[in-house]
Amino acid sequence: MSSQRDRGIPSRSPSRSPDHTASPNHTASLNRRQRDRDLAELAGGRIVDVLVIGGGVTGAGVAMDAASRGLSVALVEAHDLAFGTSRWSSKLVHGGLRYLATGDLALARESARERDILLRSTAPHLLRPLPMLLPLVAGFPAGAALVVDAGLHLADLLRRTAGTPRTVLPGPRRLTAVETLAMVPALRAGGLRGGLLSWDGQLVDDARLVVAIARTAAGYGARIITRCRVVAANSDGAAAIDTLSGSTVTLRSRTVVNATGVWAGELCDDVRLRPSRGTHIVLADSVFGGLRAAITVPVPGERNRYVFALPQLGGRVYVGLTDEPVDGVTDTPVPTAAEIDYLLDVMSSVLAVPVDRADVLGAFAGLRPLLAGKAGRTADLSRRHAVLTSSDGVVTVVGGKLTTYRRMAADAVDALVRADRLDAGPCRTRTLPLVGAAGWATLATVNAPRRLVARYGTEAPAVIECARGDPRLLAPLCDSVDVTGAELLFALRHEGAIDADDLLDRRTRIGLVPADRAAAHPHVKALIDLVPRSCPEG
Repeated sequence: MSSQRDRGIPSRSPSRSPDHTASPNHTASLNRRQRDRDLAELAGGRIVDVLVIGGGVTGAGVAMDAASRGLSVALVEAHDLAFGTSRWSSKLVHGGLRYLATGDLALARESARERDILLRSTAPHLLRPLPMLLPLVAGFPAGAALVVDAGLHLADLLRRTAGTPRTVLPGPRRLTAVETLAMVPALRAGGLRGGLLSWDGQLVDDARLVVAIARTAAGYGARIITRCRVVAANSDGAAAIDTLSGSTVTLRSRTVVNATGVWAGELCDDVRLRPSRGTHIVLADSVFGGLRAAITVPVPGERNRYVFALPQLGGRVYVGLTDEPVDGVTDTPVPTAAEIDYLLDVMSSVLAVPVDRADVLGAFAGLRPLLAGKAGRTADLSRRHAVLTSSDGVVTVVGGKLTTYRRMAADAVDALVRADRLDAGPCRTRTLPLVGAAGWATLATVNAPRRLVARYGTEAPAVIECARGDPRLLAPLCDSVDVTGAELLFALRHEGAIDADDLLDRRTRIGLVPADRAAAHPHVKALIDLVPRSCPEG
């Protein structure tokens, strides 16, 4: 694999120059052998500057921020990277339009800035500009359309303030009915007055973002250890269980960051959360006649609530999402029948042919780690994040959104530094590229299939190299699945995957459609046995 020193960020003009002063001295590859070595070192008494608990986007972000400042870091996760909330998002990196509607200008501005950083500096290989269309159908008041249009133009002002050029995210505009139907052929034509078109950012996959952040942290020396469940923590470290061996481990550190999301209260009693469940359903793109834009559908009778149809690679569309309060936290939330019907009903309200249960290929749900507040509904609670220090000295970072993970991580590490507990410089992640990152012009020259470049960036040729000696590994695993065996071997050797669930449900998203999961599972199990003979470690 190419070294991270070579991964500059040339981008569309105008663009930033990435920070080349920080270059990793360690491998960015994660695998079972590396995991076991790192855990053995910690169990042997090694003291690190920062122990991060939680392997979602926030925890990985904290590990990367701290390691890139020169601190010694260990991240431990009870399951796998991106096991929890971080893999269940809408895959949007948005500029804060919703926050404008609620009057939170500061949060909207922060979202626009962080979107720009991801799009143009740190992860342009994992993001793409996404057109978003709000159809002006019969029954949608003209006055409401004016309000939305004004909001889109205000959001565009934030886009300009953040420095994102229109060559990356074009400004909003109103479309005719003919233009609207060309972008979304499945819309109901009767009474259609046109549409409001805007642009936002979309991740190819949220779980891939988490893995890229964790691997970048590892490249700067962070120890990334999955299957290590923390059962108690204080400012000096934590007691944990290696769930692969069943042994207990004492982890020693100078500081501890609790980044466990909806589970944060289990480690720190004074953290108060009101989790809510967000559900999506998976449909085929053919149901919509081939989407050229995401669809934004206002929820009837609600203010500032929408259902989205978001096109994905591989001919799938995610429709979501709900916002339902939950009383208990579970590892794998389950969508309810009522939520699925709700999404189908709202989306059908703008389509010529309604969608129904027969069209649903799969469904998934995640829990939002919302900070408790005075709002009666979880939908009305703030999406701001908070950095809290408990009486035993553990720093908890909670709340927030996937888009602002970098800012959350920086605030958490800054809190440690301000407390004079660590000697480290300022945050440098604004211009620190993730593994595989390059500007769009450079990505266009990468010698690999476009589908692989969209998921791996400049590392796409290294994925292909995993098939050396066996071209069959470059073929799709099975019908309806475009993932190849080479990608799975790359995930096992370099992306920290350990078992079939990691491969099916997080390194790829095959598992979102149960039929695809069942078809691919035997091929995945067979490939796991090939790892010692394939794709040499890098």
